[in-house]
Amino acid sequence: MGLEHYFHRYGRATFTLFLINVAVYIIEALLSGGNFLSIKGGVLALLGQLNYAVLHYGYWWQLFTAMFVHVNIIHIFFNMYFLLTMGRQLEGVLGSKRVVLTYIVSGLTGNVLTLFLMPPMTLSAGASGALFGIVGALITISGVVGGNMQGALMNAFFLFLINSVLPKVNAFAHLGGLVAGISIGYYYGKVIRRKLMWQYAYGDYW
Repeated sequence: MGLEHYFHRYGRATFTLFLINVAVYIIEALLSGGNFLSIKGGVLALLGQLNYAVLHYGYWWQLFTAMFVHVNIIHIFFNMYFLLTMGRQLEGVLGSKRVVLTYIVSGLTGNVLTLFLMPPMTLSAGASGALFGIVGALITISGVVGGNMQGALMNAFFLFLINSVLPKVNAFAHLGGLVAGISIGYYYGKVIRRKLMWQYAYGDYW
């Protein structure tokens, strides 16, 4: 099967984000001496987010690159599984551009929160903040359209808790991404709800 099959199956934006993450991991592995199982700390400090480097050396670009960087093969495997699973759903609802928007805004929000709320020597990497944004947007859109925002927020909070209590997990990245995703989902959920109500009232298909 060619790449076009996977673009169609998972959504063009979602699968493109997947390919970028995989490509970055390959670069990480090559810089780590060809070790595809685990990435060296020096490589993570360069491509991931080292708070001290951002604040004292002006490595602000790390806030962006860190959302595509992973620390080992298990880390990227699970994150990419959830990206393909949840990203394709959100892309089906909001379209390609808004999936990319949600991924980047949520990832940046989580990384900025990490920068200012975690110690200076904190080193973080991973797409989980961006993924929490995608999931948060999906849950919130469902809550707004279905008229059950309380239930949606409870589900989002529960999701945050069960995925943020393990050791070496960046809870601030998760929280920032989730809040950004909820905000995006709330806005677009309102838009979708208005269109559905208009369609119901006037039969104007969109």
